[in-house]
Amino acid sequence: MDAASETLDRTTELTVRRARAGRGPATWGQRAIHTALVRLGTDAPRYNLRLAAPVDPGAEPGTVLRACTELLHLHDALRTRLVEQDGALHQLVDADGTLPVALLHRDTPERAAAAAAELLDRYAREPFDPAREWPVRLGLVLVDGLVRQTVLVLSHTAADGWGMRRAVRDLMLLAAGRSAQDLRAEREFAQPLDEAAEQTGPRGRRRDAAARRHWREKLAAGPRALLPRPAAAPDPARTFPYAVLRSPALADALPVAAARLRTGDATVLLAAAATELGRLGGQREFLCQVVVGNRFTERSAEAVTTLAQEGLFHLPELADDFAETVRRAHGPALTAYRHSGYDKPRLDAELAGLRAAGVEPADHSVVWNDTRDPLAALMSDAPGPGGAGERELSFPDEFPARPGVSVAVDVVAVPGAVELRMVADSALLDRAQMAGFLCGVEELVLGAAGAAGPVGAAG
Repeated sequence: MDAASETLDRTTELTVRRARAGRGPATWGQRAIHTALVRLGTDAPRYNLRLAAPVDPGAEPGTVLRACTELLHLHDALRTRLVEQDGALHQLVDADGTLPVALLHRDTPERAAAAAAELLDRYAREPFDPAREWPVRLGLVLVDGLVRQTVLVLSHTAADGWGMRRAVRDLMLLAAGRSAQDLRAEREFAQPLDEAAEQTGPRGRRRDAAARRHWREKLAAGPRALLPRPAAAPDPARTFPYAVLRSPALADALPVAAARLRTGDATVLLAAAATELGRLGGQREFLCQVVVGNRFTERSAEAVTTLAQEGLFHLPELADDFAETVRRAHGPALTAYRHSGYDKPRLDAELAGLRAAGVEPADHSVVWNDTRDPLAALMSDAPGPGGAGERELSFPDEFPARPGVSVAVDVVAVPGAVELRMVADSALLDRAQMAGFLCGVEELVLGAAGAAGPVGAAG
C-alpha cells in the first residue's frame, strides 16, 4: 500500500435514530449462545460469523453506508444488547446509537481484497461485549473512490448462519435502492422480542418442557460410548484434526437419492453419517446432536436472529441395507427437529443434576450440522478450487481439544459442490479413519442415487 492510500484510511459512523426499541427476556437461542460464549472465554470469537464480499463493479460509499443504516433499522437483532440482571439474561433493543465503520482505501482491486481479508480476520478475532456494544462490525474497502469490498462480522448472539445470509441478502436489496420500510411491508419476519414473548407464553413453556423431557428420555436410553475409548487417559494437549471433503458428485447425487428413497436429502445424509460412524464404532445404535435452524415458519425463515439449537437424534438400530436405515431414520429425525427448541441452561442444569446423582447420560458428543439453505452456495466465502467433477479430500488445519465433543461435522453448500467439514478427537479417530468416514458418507449417497464413483484423486 502506498503512503497516500494509508493516510486516507479512517473511521466513520452509522447513526440510528428513533428505531424500534424494547426490553424483554432473552430468547432460547440467545441464552444458549451467551452461555456457550461465557464458557469459551478467550476462545469465544471462533463463534463469530464473518463475511468479506466483493462489490462488483463498485458502489458509491454513500449508497453502501445508507444501505447499512437501513439494515440496522430493519433487524432489531443488530441493535440488541444482552445484559444479566438478578440471575437472568435480558435483551435490550436500542432505538438510538452509532456504529463505527472502517473505510480503507487501496489502489488496486487485488490490494483491496487483501485488505478486506486482513480486516475480516482482525474483526473476527476480537470478542464482542454483548452488554455494551451492538453485535455488528462493518468495514468498507475502496478503490478509486468506489466500494469494492464489504467486510461484515456478526456476533453469534445476533444471528446464526441462516440469519447471517438473510442479513447479507437484505443488505444487497437495500444497496440496490430499497428501504427498510419497503422490505418490512413486503414480508413478515420475527424479531427477537417476538420470539421471547412466544417462548415465555403457555405454548412456549409446553414446548420447552416437552423438548427437555425428550432429551432426558433419549439420554437415558442411548449408548454410553459411540466410539471405542482409549485405555489410557488422552493427552489434554492433543489436537483435533480438521478434514474437508469437497464433492461435486455429492451435490448432484443428493436430490436423486432423496427422490429414490422418498425422503429429504438431509435425512439421507444423516442416515449415511450414522451408518459410517456405527461402522467405525462397531455399534448398531446411533445417537448424536443435530443442529436445527428452528425456522419452521415463514416469519422465522425470514428472521435475522439466532434460532439454531441442537436436537437429539436417536436411531435405535442401524439396518444392514442403507435404504432401510434411511427409512428408519425418518421418524427419529422429525422427532429431533420437533424437540430442538428449549431453554438450554435449564436442560444443562438438569443433566448436571443427573450426573451429580451418579447417572451418566448416553454419549452425545457427536454433532451434525447441515448448514445448507437456498442462499448458502451463492454467498459462500469458501467456494473451493477446481471445476465441476473434481473431488478433493484435505486436512487443512488442526484445532485445540473441544470439551464435550468427539466428532463434529458441518455440511456446507459451496458453488458447484457440497463440502463435508469434519473435526474429530485424535484420541478416538486417526486421519485415515476420518477420511474413511467422509468418503463412506459420499459413497453411500452416490450408491443410493445409482451414480458412478467420485471423479478425481483424494488430496
